[in-house]
Amino acid sequence: MEITQVRAFPIRTQPTPTTQPRVQKRADALPIVSPLNRYPDLPAGWPPHTWSSTACVVTARDGTWGFGLGSHSGPVNRIIVDHLAPLIIGQNCMATERLFDIMQRATIMYGTAGLASYAISAVDMALWDLKGKILRRPVYELLGGPRTTDIPCYASATDHGYGIENSIDWFLELGFKAIKVFFRHGPTEEMDGLRRNEELVARAREQVGDDCELMADAWMSFDPEYVVRLVEILRPYRLKWFEDYVSPEDLGSYVKLRQRIPHQTLATSEHWYSIPPFAFAAANGLVDILQPDIRWVGGISTAVRICHLAEAHALSVIAHGGMNYPYGQHLSAALPAISWGESSEGVSPPGVPLEEMVQLPGTAVIRNGRLTPSDAPGFGFEFSQEWLEERTVDG
Repeated sequence: MEITQVRAFPIRTQPTPTTQPRVQKRADALPIVSPLNRYPDLPAGWPPHTWSSTACVVTARDGTWGFGLGSHSGPVNRIIVDHLAPLIIGQNCMATERLFDIMQRATIMYGTAGLASYAISAVDMALWDLKGKILRRPVYELLGGPRTTDIPCYASATDHGYGIENSIDWFLELGFKAIKVFFRHGPTEEMDGLRRNEELVARAREQVGDDCELMADAWMSFDPEYVVRLVEILRPYRLKWFEDYVSPEDLGSYVKLRQRIPHQTLATSEHWYSIPPFAFAAANGLVDILQPDIRWVGGISTAVRICHLAEAHALSVIAHGGMNYPYGQHLSAALPAISWGESSEGVSPPGVPLEEMVQLPGTAVIRNGRLTPSDAPGFGFEFSQEWLEERTVDG
């Protein structure tokens, strides 16, 4: 069945919980570490931008439509509408391999990584949703699953605003058996920063105890020397893995660090795009856990290839933020390389039920630290195009 329309437009889908958090948000809370921390005159924390999310809707001849949620709407919408849409309109919507290859080859001239990868991801996810709806099967079945319908999940404490101790208490109450904390100090703070990062991990380990896994994330903000020193300091706290420790483009440092800290389990790749960096890392043993973000890396089609690469090299895969949206839920239910699911974006403020944090109706919710994806057709979304139109914004 041929594709008749491809639309991309900016939307906002932030959750609007009705339950009040148990604790007040702290105005003086330190943000997580950032690559921009070396410039104290700039705003701390996440680099600000005004782009909203991208809604991508692909419609087939019979009126069936699929939905993909992208990022960075400003430039990404233009790539989808101006470049990718004319290439795939009129094509067979079931030919996901062909369509993926067309989009990859079409963007070679300006690079398949970065913004082009965000655009390809949005279209690819919409195509898989459409395919599932036409076949009346959940996407995880189209991917060869279910391998499991009970995905163990961990909570990533990206939001320190409510106090990291309060957030960890809430995650434990929700039934998570693994928790990831984020560092708040980088190389520019020297010995004092090292000490404070150790204190963060030490307190978290004491709080979660010995029966809960603990991980730590540096969000691309360290340099090799700092990583080596910090990893040695943190050995007593038995980190499950150390994540995202240097710039994603600095593959040379990944090679050096693998040699210098062979005892530490290493994880990264949420900001790697398309196949090549994953293939290089797998072939050269740079990391132990690959963490592609399905909404950034090139969609479901790329993520499946990464899982196969990982299996060939005895590596694990965990989709970055995979439990936040149905895309990662279905991939994780189907592919044997995936061991855990990550709940990120703050998970939920202390005391706020996870059901109230859903952004897209139809998204399955973690219960007692585990998740079962929807078995409805496609990704199981429960909203109309009118619902999307109501959330359309400028830019």
